Amino acid sequence: MTATLPSSMVGVLSGALLVQTPRRCQTGRVAEISDGEAFDALTSPYRRELHVHCYRMLGSYQDAEDALQDTLLAAWQSFGSFEGRASLRTWLYRIATNRCLNALRSARRRPAVAWNVPGVTLPEPSRLGEVVWLQPYPDAALDYERTESLSLAFVTALQLLPPRQVAVLVLRDVLDFPALEVASMLDTTVSSVESALKRARARLPATPVVPSPADEALAARFVAAYESADLEALVDLLTDDVFISMPPMPYEYVGREAARTFCANLFTTRRYRLLPTRANGQPAFGTYVHGQATGLIVLTVRGDHIAAMTRFDETVIPFFALPQTLI
Repeated sequence: MTATLPSSMVGVLSGALLVQTPRRCQTGRVAEISDGEAFDALTSPYRRELHVHCYRMLGSYQDAEDALQDTLLAAWQSFGSFEGRASLRTWLYRIATNRCLNALRSARRRPAVAWNVPGVTLPEPSRLGEVVWLQPYPDAALDYERTESLSLAFVTALQLLPPRQVAVLVLRDVLDFPALEVASMLDTTVSSVESALKRARARLPATPVVPSPADEALAARFVAAYESADLEALVDLLTDDVFISMPPMPYEYVGREAARTFCANLFTTRRYRLLPTRANGQPAFGTYVHGQATGLIVLTVRGDHIAAMTRFDETVIPFFALPQTLI
């Protein structure tokens, strides 16, 4: 932080710091802390959960980073207006939610891109998807276990809702904020919040993804089939209604036969090596061709089969601390 708080604000911040984070500061210590250090100490307990909140709303790890930085800057600049009527956490969520709403309504949302995998012919897709800007979220960046509300299916479904409904559903059903607090955050009424929540719930499919003990064994079989280009072994792992998508490309494939054709085209000229990781509470793998990162695959597991494969391009590899090049 390079901005400087007005002197009138420093006292408010110091007092709040003593009240909100007594374990971080002992009496008298605040006077020795610079403005930036005090602000960091006050907001740092909430930064990770705010980042996850922005990701749920925006469906993008990068956009969540931008929204979080905008939130912290706005909080820094307007701290003098924080009167403590709501908790600091609620105040920060109010700022973050409204920054995300602005982003969702903005024309700068990224468009779909064309198929760009060299040497691989794209088969005719089953359909074109509506959600083309989506990125995975690394499990390593999470500090709690509620990953079902971060599944790719859930986050994708959120992107199909109007922005206000996204905000209300996440704040009420995921974060458990009371309706009155949500109404205050969004400058609306409780009845409007409850109406938006009802409409959002009606449009949102019940698609929770809970980690299964079978994930690890299934993932090992997937890696063996994929790396050896064993098409039949791979198809045997899929559900009959398996779903393949590849944001930001709009192409989607539904069903085993469509998946078979798609994977056959991938294996015709390429051999892959996979490195395991986890994303959105689901098994994931960095993919490499001739030692170079080509993307990330996230699996959705249903029982002992794979119900969905979501392929992302190589730009998401740095989120997962995976190498760009294999030695």
